[in-house]
Amino acid sequence: MATRNRATPGRLRRVALPVGALLGVVAAAGAAVVAIRVTGGPECRGTLPLKVAVTPAVEQVVRGAADDYLATRPVVDGRCVQVQVEARGAADVAKELPTAQINPPALWVPDSSMWAAETRRQSGDEGSGAPRLEIRAPLATSPLLIAGSERAMTALGWPVTPVSWARVVDPKVSVTLSDPTTSTEGLATLAVIRARLGNPDGTPRPELIGALLRVGRDALPSVRDAFGKVVQGTEDAPVFTASEQGVLSANRAAGERRVVASQPKEGTVAFDFPLVRVSRAGEAAGTEAAAAGFEQALRADRTDRRFAEAGFRAPDGTAPEGWTTEADGVRGSDVATLATPSPDEVSELLRTWGAVSLDTRLLAVLDVSGSMAETTSDGRTRVDAAKEAALTALGMLPDTSEIGLWAFSTNKKPPNDWIELVPIGPLGEPIAGAPRRVQLQKGANGLNQLVGGGTALNDTVLAAFRHVQRTYDPSMINSVTLMTDGSNDDISSIDLPSLLTALREEADPSRPVPMMMIGLGREADMDALKHIAEATGGKAYQALEPEDIRGVLLDAISQRRCRPNC
Repeated sequence: MATRNRATPGRLRRVALPVGALLGVVAAAGAAVVAIRVTGGPECRGTLPLKVAVTPAVEQVVRGAADDYLATRPVVDGRCVQVQVEARGAADVAKELPTAQINPPALWVPDSSMWAAETRRQSGDEGSGAPRLEIRAPLATSPLLIAGSERAMTALGWPVTPVSWARVVDPKVSVTLSDPTTSTEGLATLAVIRARLGNPDGTPRPELIGALLRVGRDALPSVRDAFGKVVQGTEDAPVFTASEQGVLSANRAAGERRVVASQPKEGTVAFDFPLVRVSRAGEAAGTEAAAAGFEQALRADRTDRRFAEAGFRAPDGTAPEGWTTEADGVRGSDVATLATPSPDEVSELLRTWGAVSLDTRLLAVLDVSGSMAETTSDGRTRVDAAKEAALTALGMLPDTSEIGLWAFSTNKKPPNDWIELVPIGPLGEPIAGAPRRVQLQKGANGLNQLVGGGTALNDTVLAAFRHVQRTYDPSMINSVTLMTDGSNDDISSIDLPSLLTALREEADPSRPVPMMMIGLGREADMDALKHIAEATGGKAYQALEPEDIRGVLLDAISQRRCRPNC
């Protein structure tokens, strides 16, 4: 830091003032800029802006550190340092930073190094022109907890026993997730669920897809919305995940303990609030020195005390004394922490979430030929096993998903071999006096009365493909899922080579309709199903046992986003 020179007329100067007087704040785009012209003090030949982006939870603490830093009248290379503190969600900064070549923040305090590491990876992909990120030691920590109303949490064993992550993925428990693409709470929860239910190679197991569909069905934009449901006294407010500091902050704002939280039995992910130095080619000279000076203020004892007062733990995980379940809703005891996901794991988590959370437009087509009345190893008929699996999978989709149901064999509705039981439309939309979701249940429950006849597979495939393509919605993922236990035995039907030719010729890359073909049992013509799937950019599955059907359906759902270009 340069020495201060004698003042000369007409130059910007600073003096040490009380904090209240020092905050001559010019608010611009949410940033607090301290820049004061005074009549005495050290000489400044202009100003040096130091832009700092912070996650909203630490905004006031960082602003306090900025007050302390500016009270020292910092001057670098003859210029007075301005500190511009802007509160922004970590996900928003992470999205923009890799391509932010004009005026990115020089310092960034996200709530998790997950965002910082993923952003650094993306910046590397952008080439030499992208900002460079150095992820430095944390400023504070706060573990991810399972939270909710006292009523909801007591039902899960709180406060007698720690609540298990297994309860979060339990279909019988009402749980919601904040959107992991915009909230660290949601992303961290995905990481824990994936660790419990994912495959070692990073690919999602059907159980993971099912869990994500359940908790994501009513996903909230932010964890603030989940807190709001509890604080407002909503009786059916679901359990959710939140940072420990978020629980403390919500209760303090409410003036009483309204939200309670449990440290998960199996351990949890910690928010680590790293300090990230963001540098770029052509940044103003002296930025590194100003950033180093401000970092000292951020790591000072006084700032540590502010973090503790705001409900954060120290970087080593130590909690301030005095937190009690009775008063605060959280305990300050030690927490077992799990490993923070790597950038590759974060990318996989977000891809998986994208696959299951995007609204879909799906036509479900079920075989009701005579062979579907045969019993399976568990005593159910094939049509019952297929129906129950389909209802379970579709029941996990949000009301905005558009679903339709056909049944087929031969001559179901002459001259057609298929019959439309429920037209495609939003699950929550009323149809014939009841929501479409209910009508789908009724239609599926009536499949047994339709069983009989041969398997007009080829004509049905072409009709289903053309129907979804003709009614295509570019704002959704359009697809067909067909389940059959046999092969085409309708001599009047189009033959397989002609069918494949028609599918390839009519396929439109700008309006893709992948067909997900599911063969039930060993008699299913998997060769034909694979050719049909490949011609449309879909995928073929074989479910040898009844318990396999739900798994392949869930996998088919998880494949929606990348098809036909997986």
